[in-house]
Amino acid sequence: MSFEGVIGVVQYVMNLVGILAFALSGAFLGVRKDFDIFGVVMLSEAVGLGGGVFRDLVIGVRPVAFSDPGYFCAPIIGGLVVFYGARLQHHERAFDLFDAAALGLFSVTGATKAFAYGMNPEAATTLGFATAVGGGIVSSVLAMEIPPLLRANRDLYALPALVGAGSVAVLHHLQLLNEWTAPAAAALAFGLRVLALRRNWRTPRSRFWRNPFAGLRAAPEPPPTEADLGHLDDSDHHTVLLRRPRT
Repeated sequence: MSFEGVIGVVQYVMNLVGILAFALSGAFLGVRKDFDIFGVVMLSEAVGLGGGVFRDLVIGVRPVAFSDPGYFCAPIIGGLVVFYGARLQHHERAFDLFDAAALGLFSVTGATKAFAYGMNPEAATTLGFATAVGGGIVSSVLAMEIPPLLRANRDLYALPALVGAGSVAVLHHLQLLNEWTAPAAAALAFGLRVLALRRNWRTPRSRFWRNPFAGLRAAPEPPPTEADLGHLDDSDHHTVLLRRPRT
């Protein structure tokens, strides 16, 4: 299949799957924040469509979310499934996997669409990255949380998106981007994100935060959020509470 075939068929399917996966994770954030059904659906739409809308606006085309009913309805379905699925709300790890899958898919589809509109490799990689993380940033701001992308105490998030988008740039340069290699690049980003979740891989922090004698006073660790406590067992909860700064 030609490169245009990748854009036409594979990208559409990957976009829908990615939107639905991101919508599920966004809806879970809304449920965890005790939002009503409108708030949950709004977060689903923000996560599922935010990155793609930003990409299309930068490219200079009408966002697909405003012209294809499938793109608009997928987040609504995802939000309703999570809102009314009481059993699903107790499986937070599953939503981490949905988020990881969407991260990999959107990093690839975003970069692929940028190449289709004549972007250079640097711009395509940047737009692929922005497509993958943009919706999550919007939803975190709406939920009044620091986006996972910016938090040092969360597992790798930005790097898998860069790997997915960068892989597309390399494949496009080698003229190997097709209906098989594009999903493989998404799987690579997804696998890296899952490994980071399982092994607690994180990007390094500044030495000023680790060494109080480095010239700046080390700032205290921020208090744990509900998302952090949700990943800990009872003994870890006790340890975290002991480490919290006194007020």
